[in-house]
Amino acid sequence: MIENHSETIDEFLARHASDVEEAVRKAAAQEIMPRWRRLAEHEVDRKTGPHDLVTDADRNAELYLTEALAALLPGSAVVGEEAVHANPASYEAIRGEAPVWIVDPVDGTRQFVHGDTGFCTLVALAVRGVVHASWTYAPVHDQLATALRGRGARLDGEPLRAGSPEPGGDLRVATSHPDYTTDEQKRALLGLRTDGVAPRPCGSAGLEYLAVARGASDATAFSWEAAWDHAAGLLLVTEAGGTHLTRAGEPFDIRGGNTLPFTAARDAATARRVVSLLSEGA
Repeated sequence: MIENHSETIDEFLARHASDVEEAVRKAAAQEIMPRWRRLAEHEVDRKTGPHDLVTDADRNAELYLTEALAALLPGSAVVGEEAVHANPASYEAIRGEAPVWIVDPVDGTRQFVHGDTGFCTLVALAVRGVVHASWTYAPVHDQLATALRGRGARLDGEPLRAGSPEPGGDLRVATSHPDYTTDEQKRALLGLRTDGVAPRPCGSAGLEYLAVARGASDATAFSWEAAWDHAAGLLLVTEAGGTHLTRAGEPFDIRGGNTLPFTAARDAATARRVVSLLSEGA
């Protein structure tokens, strides 16, 4: 079992990062892609509302990853979106001492159900709130983005660089769906409706983070804390040269307690600008 220091984490990742990648690809190949555009009605259920869906692909891919990742790292915990829905207390493992795998088997389930291409599988490895590695896999396009803490981010093996927005252009910002925001958060997000900013509703959170990491989007403005949506992408953006800030001006903490909404952005100046506009709106 991994002990207290990041050096041992690094050693584990040096041995097993490729095994994690293989597990992610196999979960998608065996449990997700055979159901894409072939879902039967009985394979789709609602959780909390019409936009919060779960499918057999979500459930089975998470079960596959839970078994595979736990076997790679004995003594680790797995926090998966569907397992937490069934047992909310299991989320507490993120705040514990043991290494924890954070899994979103199908990020963008609504898009998956509709037959769209905008979904991905997210896996992150964290210890005491610090994310050390992440995998973002878009199976339709067979694109894999990876990040290792302190070692950079890559997309299909090529280095990712977030860069900075073009001077004078509108900031392209993906924002939370209104259904998942409180009244206060809605007011904060209204601060982005100003000259020089082009807000739009977000799709899959994981793919929005990838867009920021590769410079195809400038920032996000999200209003929920579920670690499976954010852990992988936040490390990806950071290792690509970007950053993240909450509305309190602090880095986002995957363990919770953040002042929302928060942003992940291509550079520090963009993050500060987005946070300032969110604060003005609130």
